[in-house]
Amino acid sequence: MKTFKELGLNTHIQQSLEELGYIEATPIQEQAIPFVLESDQDMIGLAQTGTGKTAAFGLPILQKLDKNKQLQAIILCPTRELCLQISKEITNFAKHSVGVTLATVYGGARIDLQIQQLRAGANIVVGTPGRVHDLIRRKILKLQTIRFVVLDEADEMLDLGFKDELDAILAETPREKQTLLFSATMSATIYSIAKKYMDEPKEISVGKKNVGADKVVHQYYLVKPGQKYEALRRVVDSEPDIYGILFCRTRNETQEIADRLKEDRYSTEALHGDVSQNMRTLIMDRFRQRKIQLLVATDVAARGIDVNDLTHVINYSLPDVSEIYVHRSGRTGRAQKSGVSLSILTTRELRKIKELEHKTGKTFEQKHVPTGQMICEKQLLSLVDKMKSIEVDEKEIAPFLPAVEERFKGMSRSELLARFVSAEFNHFLSLYKDSKDIEAISAGSQYENERGGRERKERQPDENFINARINIGKKDGLDIKTLFGLINSQRELKGAEVGKIKMSDTFTVFGIEKARQNDIAKSFRASRFKGRPIEVRVVDGFEADRPNRNFSGKTYQGARKGNRKPSPFKGRR
Repeated sequence: MKTFKELGLNTHIQQSLEELGYIEATPIQEQAIPFVLESDQDMIGLAQTGTGKTAAFGLPILQKLDKNKQLQAIILCPTRELCLQISKEITNFAKHSVGVTLATVYGGARIDLQIQQLRAGANIVVGTPGRVHDLIRRKILKLQTIRFVVLDEADEMLDLGFKDELDAILAETPREKQTLLFSATMSATIYSIAKKYMDEPKEISVGKKNVGADKVVHQYYLVKPGQKYEALRRVVDSEPDIYGILFCRTRNETQEIADRLKEDRYSTEALHGDVSQNMRTLIMDRFRQRKIQLLVATDVAARGIDVNDLTHVINYSLPDVSEIYVHRSGRTGRAQKSGVSLSILTTRELRKIKELEHKTGKTFEQKHVPTGQMICEKQLLSLVDKMKSIEVDEKEIAPFLPAVEERFKGMSRSELLARFVSAEFNHFLSLYKDSKDIEAISAGSQYENERGGRERKERQPDENFINARINIGKKDGLDIKTLFGLINSQRELKGAEVGKIKMSDTFTVFGIEKARQNDIAKSFRASRFKGRPIEVRVVDGFEADRPNRNFSGKTYQGARKGNRKPSPFKGRR
């Protein structure tokens, strides 16, 4: 592994890196930095989350800037949190570089202050597509002098429905520029972005494509459907220093689990689409300060969260798309630290484990839900370790000791220890005193039952979802990532929770949260996929081919509308 001094960076940047404690480059940095420094060719960088992608593109761009106030680089990322993180890191990298000015623009904040930043002059802009596009339309942000374009987590930007904005933004940039695309996975979406926006890009891939991070251990617990929450509590209680993200499927489930955990005295908050931007900022500030131990979130709400010290990622519900699991698990085991990605499953979810093992290239270990005795023992030892590590200021505490000793006069050493431990520990003793342990379920026996000829029945539709059928399938070039982009490109469905997906050659059925039932009827009317009108209808069963009677059997067919630029799909915005 090379040091940053060996990568050709100038002394000003090296000084900043030394002060930040950066010595050795990560694999993606080791390959990307020299390439960008020496070449103007477009590049795709593939590396797991937490491997230092910001430095991989930020450091060479800093070195290649002309030191004037002319705008030369624009960095686009999907969320406010990621935008702020990138800006902070580049500012730190540029501490000793003269003439570097940076502006950060994103939604949910005062646009007048961001306009002031831009008018004062910036040679790097970091922003989210929505706000950047808004500033371009206001003729505040002009990109004619751009030399570098960075698309960070570009597939996520499309999943969030920013395709039209990306088209409009990149249309404003000059033809002669260097485009750098960074992503954790190589998907059909990334290939489509590269084909449209890049010119014969060089691909730099660190490790195997679309696999789990090396520092992450994958585990799962197998329980009965009614035992999921109790199993979650026991798992959390068995890890006294847990600090992580708990992923749920829908915003309703997210809020419900967060509320139950709060009632049970856990330090937690919910993060989902109904949380306002101001509240989201407050929650994230508290989470980064470790005032919140467990963040309960949906996948959409968690995008852009970047915290290096997470010990655990917990899947209360597994995602239907394997790539999403890879993204989830990649939030732990970062910055050379180890982490755990664990899932709490029912037997009907067990079949997904083999698929995830194949996707991540990792073995998933089945764990048994901790017993009450195991939890109490672990919590007690953790408490003892914390007490042993407390620093005592003898001088400061000396005046108070005589009074304390008088109060404890007559107590034996063992009695004194027992009272101190009990003061902190009685909660767990009372919680698990008469509790029944959760019976272990063998994964092996479940697999044998399936192989033994038991007919697999399709899962019944989740009560929180309805099933929508569209007339586009695999033969039309549709894949899972593109489907998410297609759904999010509809104004009525943007940000909706998506359930189970079944994709055939000629059609696709996907779950969509029940609250969006009326929105489905309005969506896709003016949408096309590769020039083909999209038809949508709600169906009774997951693979049913007949329309839901509540919709009177009506099929909604899109018709091309307005003068829009040609694209693989055209969603109403």
